[in-house]
Amino acid sequence: MLTREIGHTGIFVNAIGLGCMGLSEFYGPATDKTDAIKLLHTAIEGGVNHFDTAEMYGMGANERLLGEAFEGKRDKVVIATKWGPTRDLETGAFTGVDGSEANMRRAVENSLKFLRTDHIDLYYMHRMDQTRPIEETVGAMAKLVEEGKIRAIGLSEASAETLRRANAVHPIAALQSEYSIFSRDIEDGPLKALEDIGGSLVAYSPLGRGMLTGRYSRENKPGEMDFRSGAYSPRWAEGAFEANLALVDEITAIAAAHKVNAAQIALAWVLGRGENILTIPGTTKAANLAVNLGAAEVTLSADDIARLDTLADKVQGLRYAEAQMASINA
Repeated sequence: MLTREIGHTGIFVNAIGLGCMGLSEFYGPATDKTDAIKLLHTAIEGGVNHFDTAEMYGMGANERLLGEAFEGKRDKVVIATKWGPTRDLETGAFTGVDGSEANMRRAVENSLKFLRTDHIDLYYMHRMDQTRPIEETVGAMAKLVEEGKIRAIGLSEASAETLRRANAVHPIAALQSEYSIFSRDIEDGPLKALEDIGGSLVAYSPLGRGMLTGRYSRENKPGEMDFRSGAYSPRWAEGAFEANLALVDEITAIAAAHKVNAAQIALAWVLGRGENILTIPGTTKAANLAVNLGAAEVTLSADDIARLDTLADKVQGLRYAEAQMASINA
């Protein structure tokens, strides 16, 4: 097991954690609860101790799932959750981002209740509220640390400037952002800021939302209920999808040479970018979980890395639709 610290918090976790969003929403129908709990228990047994969720995933459903699964196992897990984005409780539509202390108080109390715990290990502002200073939001979050409700503070998809300003108020333990062979836009700003402040990167979608696993083909695409099939995912749109699959062929070729899975190459690349980088690939299947954990044993050569480093500039399509990109690097 590859163990790394989250910032300078004293919280050590397996560098390959589990992103839990897909168990409840966005990648098709929610996983059957019994099956989902079995997967979470399998993850713990396999050495996973870093589990990532958020208030908005299923509007509390994902946190409730983890709360039930981790009953009696709280000492074995590090729980990260997130707050900020708001949704219409009837339609599920996203209605904005509210970084006020009042919204934070509401959110954290719900999360503690749903997760069946008295503290959250890592609490993120999920997206930046661009209507108010980050100092105000992080100042409020710092009160939760003082009160013992959270152990560490993180931000998600924040810019380098925002990270530095936030860290001046209270240490920022982690930035959660998309980072993969195909998504490297944070390297010029946020990653450097993290080094400066001593924070960790928690890389979500390190497998490119599944594209880098080699699972998908022109004949095998995500289903209609999957958000990758809609306007939210330009890289999966007709034309871009086919072009990007051709780039995945380079990853699968390197995987074949190593006699491993393409997903393991993709994760090994991310983990090799720095000692302060952790990953939270998501899956709903125990077999995929085992593959992901095996990435810790994969070592890439300088030639492998050079070949993989050429791919990001050739990727077609933004990682989100333009409207959603407005909240990235904020």
